[in-house]
Amino acid sequence: MRRKASLILLALAVFFTALSPLLRWYAFPRLAKVPADQYQDMVLEAKNATLLDYGTMQAKKVPKVTIVQTLKGNVGASERIERTAGRDVVVWDSLSYVQGPDGKMVSKLPERYIFDAHSQDPVHATGESVDGDAVTREGIEFKWPFRTEKRDYEYFDAQTRTSAPIHYKNTQTFRGVKVYYFEQTIPWTKVTFPKIMPVQGITPESVAKTGTTRWYTTVRRFWVEPVTGAPVYGEEIHKEELRGGTLLGDRDKVTAFSGHVKMREDYIEHTVDLVKSNRTLILLLTSYLPWGFLVLGVALLVLSLYLEARGRRPGDAARAPAADPEPVSA
Repeated sequence: MRRKASLILLALAVFFTALSPLLRWYAFPRLAKVPADQYQDMVLEAKNATLLDYGTMQAKKVPKVTIVQTLKGNVGASERIERTAGRDVVVWDSLSYVQGPDGKMVSKLPERYIFDAHSQDPVHATGESVDGDAVTREGIEFKWPFRTEKRDYEYFDAQTRTSAPIHYKNTQTFRGVKVYYFEQTIPWTKVTFPKIMPVQGITPESVAKTGTTRWYTTVRRFWVEPVTGAPVYGEEIHKEELRGGTLLGDRDKVTAFSGHVKMREDYIEHTVDLVKSNRTLILLLTSYLPWGFLVLGVALLVLSLYLEARGRRPGDAARAPAADPEPVSA
C-alpha cells in the first residue's frame, strides 16, 4: 500500500510541477485579454480654465470645463476583423465630449481604436480613424500591455494623429496601489479643426478660408498599475490656441482652451477598485497559482520519497525460536 501511495503522490508531484510554468508561460498569454464587449466611461474636469467664447472671439475664465470620455467595445466589428486577422481583436469606439460650464458642447472627438486583445498592439484595419479621418496608429492608446515594464512606450496622440514616446519616470503608490508613473509632452503643433464646431454655421472649411489655424500642446500624465496595464489615474495640462488669419482681427493668437484636466474623484475611486479586482485575477495566473502549484509539487515529491523510503526499510530481525525444554529426569 505504501508503494502504491508513493507512486500516486509522485505522479501528482510531476503534474503540479509541470503545471506551474504552463500556467505562467502558456496559459496566461492566451487567457489574459481585453474583452471585446467592454464598456467604460470617465469624467474629467478642468477647474478655473480658460475657454474661448466663439460669439465674441474672446478668451475668458470659466469655473469648470467637463470632459466625458466613453469607450465602447464593438463586438460585431471585432469579429469581422478577426476572420481575416487570425487573432483576437478588440475594436473600441471612443468619444471625448467637452462641454462648458453652461452645458453646451465645446468639442467632440470620436475615434475607432483597433488593437490586439492580448498584447494591445495596434491592428491596422478598415475603420481605424480619428474624427472620421483614417489613421495608422503606432504604439498604444488608452491602455498599457499586461505586465507593463519600466520603460518608454510609443503613445498615440489623437489631436496630432501621431505617436510619440511616453516616458517611464518612477514607481509610486497611488491610493494603496503600486503604480508606474508615465509622462508625455506634445510640443506646440498645428492640428486640424474638429469636424463639428461649437457654433452653428461655422465649419472647418469656413475657418480655413480666413487663414486662422489651430495649435495644440499638452503634458499627458498616467499612473499605471503594471500587472493589468490599466491606468488608475490620469491628467493633462492642455492648451489650444487659434493663430493668425482674419478671424482674429489684429491679434496674432487667442487661447481657445487652457486648463489642468483631472479625473473626477468618484471616477478615481471606481477605477482603483476595478483595477484592484482585475489585478487579483491576473496574479492568479502569473504568480499565486504557478508558485502555489510548484510548492505543492515539491511537497508531494518529498512525501512520495518519504513513503517509498519507509516501504523499503528492512523489518525487525526475526526473533530466534525458543529452545525446546530439557526433559526432567525422574
